Amino acid sequence: MSRSAMFAVIGVLVVAVVVLAGYLIYQETHKPALSITVDKGGVQVQGNG
Repeated sequence: MSRSAMFAVIGVLVVAVVVLAGYLIYQETHKPALSITVDKGGVQVQGNG
């Protein structure tokens, strides 16, 4: 394998890792959340999904 082909493969792998990391961060920050609280004041349901 030539030196330029090796650099190209490494570059593609780096780009793939960066894109995957960005996608995972996006998914983690946009998860729907549901919170149910039961106390003396009654039942409270809060959600963003």
